[in-house]
This record gives sequence, C-alpha cells and structure tokens, in this order.
Amino acid sequence: MPTAYDVPAEDLIKEVAKELKKSKKITPPEWASYVKTGSFKQHAPREEDWWFIRCASLLRKLYVSGPIGTSHLRKEYGGLRRGRNRPEKFTRASGAVIRKALQQLEKADLVTSDRKGRVVSAKGRSMLDKTAAQIIKEQYPELKKY
Repeated sequence: MPTAYDVPAEDLIKEVAKELKKSKKITPPEWASYVKTGSFKQHAPREEDWWFIRCASLLRKLYVSGPIGTSHLRKEYGGLRRGRNRPEKFTRASGAVIRKALQQLEKADLVTSDRKGRVVSAKGRSMLDKTAAQIIKEQYPELKKY
C-alpha cells in the first residue's frame, strides 16, 4: 500500500486540505483573514483556504519528520526578510499560526503530543496513507503495480 512518501508533496497537501475542509473539524480562527504568516511577509495570504493548506502541510511535515516541536516548525516555515539598504536576514514564521493549527489538529485526533514534540496519530497516518493511495490510483495509474 502506498504511503505519503510515495506521492508528490504538493498533490498530497492539496487533497488532504480538501478533506480537512469537508470534515468541518478544522476551522480558521477569526483573525486568519488578515494575519500574516510571518514577519518576513508583506501581505496576508491571498488564497481563501490557506488555513486548510497550512494544516495539511503541517500534518505531512509531522508524518515525515515527527516528533517535532513548534520552534522547529517555525524554522521550517520561515523565510528571508528583505531589507532596503541592508542584506537579507532569515526570520522565523509566526508561532501563533503554527500553534493554533496544531491545536486544531490535536482536537481532531489527527495529532498527539509527545514529550519530544507532536506526532501524527494513527488516525492521521491512515488518512494520509488513504489519500496517497487515492492519488496514485487516480493521477498515476502507471505506478499502480508498485
């Protein structure tokens, strides 16, 4: 059976975001429409369902490299802050966005807390694997025999 490792990350994140949006367990907070995802950004995200995409991305990131904490995830989602007259400098992403998303994933029983950080639960792992199998079946029929 295919796993989340066997599917391109972009395809998996899109499909998982659709599933999270359908489930109604994950809802964007009221401030999500105007908040930036990091101090290095100039604008808030323009996509309407960016919250679900970020939750799906976090879920995949935990699947691949869990247990992982908020601090490490802030580094993963960080970027370069551009200065006008000075060199660019790396800045971490917003901790509140990552923390809230992880808390919602925990309430939906897709993620569990561990002493070392957060880990994907059995329910979350099975959801990612089923989605990966569905993607391979629909988009990559030539890989079906693997």
